[in-house]
Amino acid sequence: MRRPVALIALTALAVTGCGDSGTPTAGPSTVPSSSVPTSDQPSATTPTPTPSETPTPTPTPTAKPTASNCIDQKLKSLTLREQAAQLIMTGIDAAGMTSAQQAVVQQQKSGSVFLIGSSGGLAHTRTAMAAVTSAGTIKGIRPLIAADQEGGQIQRLKGPGFDRIPAATVQGTWSSSRLTAEAQQWGSQLKQAGVHVDLAPVADVVPASLKSRNAPIGQLDREYGNTPAEASRGVRAFVQGMRNAGVATSVKHFPGLGRVRGNTDFSAGVVDDVTVRGDADLRPFAEGIKAGASMVMISTVTYTKIDPKNRAVFSPTVIQGMVRGDLGWRGVVITDDVGAAAEVASVPAGERATRFVAAGGDIVINAKAGLTATMVSALVAEAEEDESFAAQLTSSVRRVLTLKQDHGLVTCG
Repeated sequence: MRRPVALIALTALAVTGCGDSGTPTAGPSTVPSSSVPTSDQPSATTPTPTPSETPTPTPTPTAKPTASNCIDQKLKSLTLREQAAQLIMTGIDAAGMTSAQQAVVQQQKSGSVFLIGSSGGLAHTRTAMAAVTSAGTIKGIRPLIAADQEGGQIQRLKGPGFDRIPAATVQGTWSSSRLTAEAQQWGSQLKQAGVHVDLAPVADVVPASLKSRNAPIGQLDREYGNTPAEASRGVRAFVQGMRNAGVATSVKHFPGLGRVRGNTDFSAGVVDDVTVRGDADLRPFAEGIKAGASMVMISTVTYTKIDPKNRAVFSPTVIQGMVRGDLGWRGVVITDDVGAAAEVASVPAGERATRFVAAGGDIVINAKAGLTATMVSALVAEAEEDESFAAQLTSSVRRVLTLKQDHGLVTCG
């Protein structure tokens, strides 16, 4: 029997102001008490004004909008369709948007984009991402730009200005301090290029006996180790380095792809019949959250011993019960790709978005830009018909806007 992973009680992040691009401070914020007189009686040295004398009022300073007020303002300013669009992460070419992709981002105002293919170096990427920001900004809310920058065979951004990142199996042999320092350097390059999120690290544990048969992770050398302890150490160090650089991260692919054979991008019917709720192999996800990860990514695999009726990405048991309940996560939950992935091809595109949000998720990764409008429309239609779903959608948008605000992507007037 596997030892249950310890539950993590997360402290809410205190944000000091609207659009603050600095690193959030853990723990509740404290506001010093104002120094006010405790009595309305005049002192012996202060003359009492006569009825004909009117004291000059002291100007009251205008308070800066709080983080919460900022998000409230933005939520109220967005139409339902604009809110729904904040939950879709549309795939675009890393080298720059095609005309079709630009039309989608500009017309639908996708809340996020993620980069596919390869780029042409840091300077070229920075120019391309400036165009994305221009196309996707709405009412002072800029799009979140993400990339898969793990290393090894999974590195989207390459060329001049980007280090060639080794595979996680190599990173896992380094000391924690070295990996943190290297990840900070890689993160700095992403930030210079205009990328806010690294859709990494992989927190999946691949048993040594399964490595050669594990298509999505083991065969590609994406794992930090073959035990929960080894994987946890790499995940923590990577997350800390990226956070030091001001780049958001996403631990993936909850509750783990280390025990499956098929790759859900290319295969359907992928099943894990071993992993259980509270499994020891979930520890790297908890450690990544503790280290400051910004998102938790959910896999599209079906876990028969957790929820045999639903893929994890559509499972309230996985998202609400395990991620938000067992791990105590209150931040953004994101899908693995549900746009082009073979695993979900049989599910109507609109349902992929609505079922994920209904299960408690927030951002839907959609590699097929042409499906964005369909997904947005489905979210709107469901919210118009179901008040409970509408409330969930609003909660999801609030979490997304809060993440954006933490990275300086929300401007309040």
